[in-house]
Amino acid sequence: MARTVELKRPRGRPPSVKASQTSQSVQSLDRALTLLELIAQEDGLTLSEVAQRAGVPPSTAHRILSTLQSHNYVMHDEERGHWLIGVQAFEVGSSFLRNRKLDAIGRTIMRDLMEETGETVNLAIDDDGAVVFISQVESHHAIRAFHRPGSRGAIHASGAGKALLSALSDTQVRRILHKTGLEKFTAKTLVEPDRLFAELAEARARGWALDDEERTEGMRCIAAPIYNEHGEAIAGLSISAPTVRMPDERIGELGPKVKRAAAAITASIGGHVPEC
Repeated sequence: MARTVELKRPRGRPPSVKASQTSQSVQSLDRALTLLELIAQEDGLTLSEVAQRAGVPPSTAHRILSTLQSHNYVMHDEERGHWLIGVQAFEVGSSFLRNRKLDAIGRTIMRDLMEETGETVNLAIDDDGAVVFISQVESHHAIRAFHRPGSRGAIHASGAGKALLSALSDTQVRRILHKTGLEKFTAKTLVEPDRLFAELAEARARGWALDDEERTEGMRCIAAPIYNEHGEAIAGLSISAPTVRMPDERIGELGPKVKRAAAAITASIGGHVPEC
């Protein structure tokens, strides 16, 4: 009589189940981060707006937002029906600035520069070919430039961006521009590579760069790079003002002041300005 042999099942879940769950977890995390980024870009979004921009059903968006809310990464304004960034997201983002030490150390110098020039002072860093503003000290003027922390700008059409580019070799700049392109914002935006490289050479020689209404009509910006301990440009310090308060004759006066302030922040974080 033939014997029946019972095959033992391996312990644990089948690999296909584990792989499926891992894939679902990654997708959920990806969606959660997408929703977080969408909300961070605005001053509040409704559930339908979040769902529409993320391309997910409202029920899915609500489930993800509720999870983020339970961890204080987002909060819900019941009166307006808007979802907003929560305090935990702020704390996580602030840890980046603590590690860089730029915002805390540079704040006093930025405030002194604002008082000396009377104009708004900005601190920005490079993020994959874009300028990201991380701090600002506003001037006392009613009409002034405003860059919300976290806002982004084109690296070729901003004072801080051009200051950062001026600290790089032409080969490195070409590599960045090949990826980002040269978008035109105003009639004065430098969209011809030869003209941009000529301006970067001037900025490199004098130690500060100029945005002459290249991003916004009627606004000028002067900026200088901040360096780390390896002599690498890690940020740009800038002052922004309407052209009526920053005429041609004042640019030569303000440029060296921005350069000195940037050098002071460089020294404060243990960096050094490389020799030309």
